[in-house]
Amino acid sequence: MIGYVTLGSDDLARASAFYDALLAEFGAKRFMESDRLVIWGSGPGAPMLGVIRPNDGQPASVGNGVMVALAAGSREAVDKLHAKALSLGATDEGAPGERMSGFYGGYFRDLDGHKLNFFHMG
Repeated sequence: MIGYVTLGSDDLARASAFYDALLAEFGAKRFMESDRLVIWGSGPGAPMLGVIRPNDGQPASVGNGVMVALAAGSREAVDKLHAKALSLGATDEGAPGERMSGFYGGYFRDLDGHKLNFFHMG
């Protein structure tokens, strides 16, 4: 259902290096790129994730209550991806585990402070 999500960053080079390494675990590659944005995708019709310099020229900030959830495909993948994010400099916002019956997730903040999670249903 999600087409794409963009996350604001004032340091595109740093954010892009982080997501190049992290999203490669999904087989995602840079799909679109300019001097103010980079967007990754894994194929036609698949959801995309991007980092962007805010259009209004103001500093990027983290949205309160905003989170991007990325389907990992299995509990093992949640564990692996969460550990990969932390190894790339992300901060832990909740170690992988079952949050409610049938929902397994691991939460982190990227280098710009955006909250994301990897999850698996089932």
